[in-house]
Amino acid sequence: MSTTPEDEVGTPEVEEVDVVVVGLGPGGETVAGLLGKAGKDVVGVEERLVGGECPFYGCVPSKMLLAEARRLAEAGRVTGRCGEADVVPDFARVAQRIREEATHGWDDGEYVERLTGTGARLLRGRGRLVGERTVEVTLTAGGTRTLRARDGVVLATGTEPAVPPVDGLATTPYWTNHEVFQATEAPASMVVVGGGPIGVELAQAFARFGTRVTLVEGAERLLSGEEPEAGPVLEAALEADGVTVLLGQHVDAVRHDDDGFTVTVGEEQLRAERLLVASGRRARADLGLEHAGIEVPDSGLLTTDEHLRVVGSPGHWAVGDLTGEGAYTHLATAQARVAARALLGRDGPAADYRAVPRVTYTDPEVAGVGLTEEQARERGLDVAVATGDLGARGWLERTDGLVKLVADRARGVLVGGTVVGPGAGEVLSMLVVAVQHELPVRDLLRTVFAYPTWHRAVETVLHDLDLAPDL
Repeated sequence: MSTTPEDEVGTPEVEEVDVVVVGLGPGGETVAGLLGKAGKDVVGVEERLVGGECPFYGCVPSKMLLAEARRLAEAGRVTGRCGEADVVPDFARVAQRIREEATHGWDDGEYVERLTGTGARLLRGRGRLVGERTVEVTLTAGGTRTLRARDGVVLATGTEPAVPPVDGLATTPYWTNHEVFQATEAPASMVVVGGGPIGVELAQAFARFGTRVTLVEGAERLLSGEEPEAGPVLEAALEADGVTVLLGQHVDAVRHDDDGFTVTVGEEQLRAERLLVASGRRARADLGLEHAGIEVPDSGLLTTDEHLRVVGSPGHWAVGDLTGEGAYTHLATAQARVAARALLGRDGPAADYRAVPRVTYTDPEVAGVGLTEEQARERGLDVAVATGDLGARGWLERTDGLVKLVADRARGVLVGGTVVGPGAGEVLSMLVVAVQHELPVRDLLRTVFAYPTWHRAVETVLHDLDLAPDL
């Protein structure tokens, strides 16, 4: 972790600045950088790593691991199809690349330099509100600093791993997404708790590196927030990679000894070298919100208006995971631009959550945008739905996958879409544009879709919506 002169103690008792940004993950760093470039006197406060979870414990190291795991799987398919291949996984090589190339040894110097290069300043420490637009920083180097913001305070502290209150778990050396990417070798066996995006991605990746993985999920399907058709496709893919998937089951107790973990699931005792807890995230909302007149909900999530102002508390903004609109880097940075414009008094588009894309980078990928069928019906829409398989791309190149589209029949536009298959996140891009800009299904059907491609499956499903004449 880098240090800066701003860490030093001995400045005025209360320092007046334009903006204070508490939390410098993707959203907070973007806000601070934009305001710094605009000439504002901005101080960013961060007690952990500038850049946040994504570059050090999330997006970047996980996608490096997943990419290499996919390479192993592809190499394993050579034999019997186009030649012979003897594949020997070596997790240590990937671990070294994660350490040296992806995270730079979990040093955020590059991010600090990028931030301070905009003119923003950095304070290392924990920031808490002690009054309206007033932040007290407990400095990592010792002492405190108090900052009063003339224009506003931006809260961007994000989330952290949520650890369930399982008997015995707290006293064991379990992994979360923080510890797992610092591993130097793949364990012989591992239990993964949680069938959300983090759980399924890492379960598949470690299985492909030779770990015997058991995944335990309390819901009746994987990725329970996505369309129900996606879960079984992903479950079959994980099982093909050797993952044992236990659905509708819960961990009742955890014990650890010199031989590893004992995980109690109902009547079954699972033994494993490692335990990965990937059962969700919780807001880092211990920010003294009550001192600024901000109502503290049980969830820790803050209600914001269309320009990211905290509702009921003028002078305070929130971006990123704290807003509860989705824990995605791309959403946090989009919100940051909206908040920065508002703080600068500039006109511009408000925050819009109709077409926020989400991608789980398993093999096959699971990608979605907008509303699921269930969500659309809950909103009272007259829903048109169609689902089709992914089809083929070229001679005999088939894969399990699907496209599902959800439309508002009254307006004749898509309100949601899901793609499961190779490169699903890339195929999704056309659906993001369609949902965001409310392109009529009739017009989408005039599009010429290239053959042979995976995205051509979208055309077939559009026809099946029966919202336009057969073209």
